[in-house]
Amino acid sequence: MNRKTLVLPAVVGLLAPVLAACGGSDSGSGDGDAIVVGTTDRFSASEETPAPLDPAYAYDVGLWNVLRQTTQTLMAQPRGGGEPVPDAAQKCGFTDTGNERYACTLRDGLKFANGDPVTAEDVKYSIERALAIDADTEVASLLNTVDTVETQGDREVVFHLKTADATFPYKLSTPVSGIVNPDQYPKDKLRDGWELDGSGPYTMKAEVKDNELTKAVFTKNPTYKGSAKVNNDKVEMVFFDDAEAMGAAIDKGDIDVMTRAMTPEQVQQLAKATDGDVSLVEVSGLEIRYLAFNTEAPVVKDKAVRQAVAQVINRSELVSTVYGSQAQPLYSMVPAGITGHSNSFFNTYGDPSVAKAKATLEDADVTTPVKLTLNYTTDHYGAATKQEFEQLQKQLNDSGLFDVDIKGTPWSKFRKAELNREYSAFGMGWFPDFPDADSFIAPFLDKGNTLNSPYQNPDIINKLIPESRGEADRLSAVDVLTNIQDITADDVPMIPLWQGKQYVATRDDVTGAAYLLNASATLQLWELGRGVSG
Repeated sequence: MNRKTLVLPAVVGLLAPVLAACGGSDSGSGDGDAIVVGTTDRFSASEETPAPLDPAYAYDVGLWNVLRQTTQTLMAQPRGGGEPVPDAAQKCGFTDTGNERYACTLRDGLKFANGDPVTAEDVKYSIERALAIDADTEVASLLNTVDTVETQGDREVVFHLKTADATFPYKLSTPVSGIVNPDQYPKDKLRDGWELDGSGPYTMKAEVKDNELTKAVFTKNPTYKGSAKVNNDKVEMVFFDDAEAMGAAIDKGDIDVMTRAMTPEQVQQLAKATDGDVSLVEVSGLEIRYLAFNTEAPVVKDKAVRQAVAQVINRSELVSTVYGSQAQPLYSMVPAGITGHSNSFFNTYGDPSVAKAKATLEDADVTTPVKLTLNYTTDHYGAATKQEFEQLQKQLNDSGLFDVDIKGTPWSKFRKAELNREYSAFGMGWFPDFPDADSFIAPFLDKGNTLNSPYQNPDIINKLIPESRGEADRLSAVDVLTNIQDITADDVPMIPLWQGKQYVATRDDVTGAAYLLNASATLQLWELGRGVSG
């Protein structure tokens, strides 16, 4: 056959059409033959991370992609993008004009996989539990507008919000809002280990070696009632050490699907090949990469240093050298394709300029070269991360204004060190919690931000973020969202670098790959099936 690369259209924020899957699990047509999916995501349990799969703790795209298969939420992000649709809920909506009272009715006869009924009290318990535990991953910050949760009978639940929050339906589609069984999840502490239960499309059995998840086996949940159509009976997710091992596995037929993260070279080879039985699917993505600063660290405390870094970095050169056509330069924390995107960093700094950066440092009486270490994780964002930071190092050192070292650290240690503010400058990636500008702003700039950043701008926190959330029509929030991005470009607590595409590789007897990942990198295993792909 001729190998083809399927390119899916971009999803345009909240304005994208809703293409929700219909039916429930009983409409699936799996044949019992497990579909094997490979990924380079790696997860381990330790003293520091004892409960990686507890919805009240997990705040990582890979962990969320395990949780989404099993732990059901009131709302769900539909297969084709757009506004969230009811999942565990039969219906949900704001019941006031101020977007401060949100009510949901559960589906009739909803059950956990073990047969226990799912009630409104379980929903209340799950939300209040996540808020009370308030894990150090800061995932509970997604629910920080919740004031109280009220139940009315077994199927009605009402959320009273502290302030208007037009994005709240999206937050109810994230795993931190997952409905858990009080008999299995303690009220005041995390559920340690790898057990995972819920009312979602699948049940899950973990295979673990040396406290590390090596395989997750998902089996179709016959009691599932929700918006997803489940097209298979079983999916096995296998976790590889690196992209090369994953690529070898799909070539040998040991796995059927290859997801994140492939190397740029693998993507290029698959895109150019004209024979074989593996096809490449290109999916519009909202993944971003950025350089963040501990604004209290002595070397970068003066914002002139951070501004000079922003002035020197050449995004176009970085992207073309490392990622080619698989990414595009990004000049705002809000990526292209999302309502509210603004090229604030380009508007502030223009094209890269050593002369302008030098003038900025001289005006602030900063002695050059500024000695700086850029930290990155070696095993979380793909094999090209090291090359990316070598390029950043070269650009900054070639300016003569900086003396930059780079240091790579495994994610398990990197993330803890970052949260403890041990790094002055460090590279991070972000997949949105949901496809709205708020998910690219609040997690980094609001109170309880995911970086534990010391940067606090009172106007952004107390005025602009609440004002943006008060606009149900997201086009009406564009001006305030642009204002936030302009402030960020001037203060430079972080520097956006690039926005990436997503890729899936599948063997030719697997269907549904086009919808396996949505723009937010949500893994939808229920879309996969066996058949003849085009």
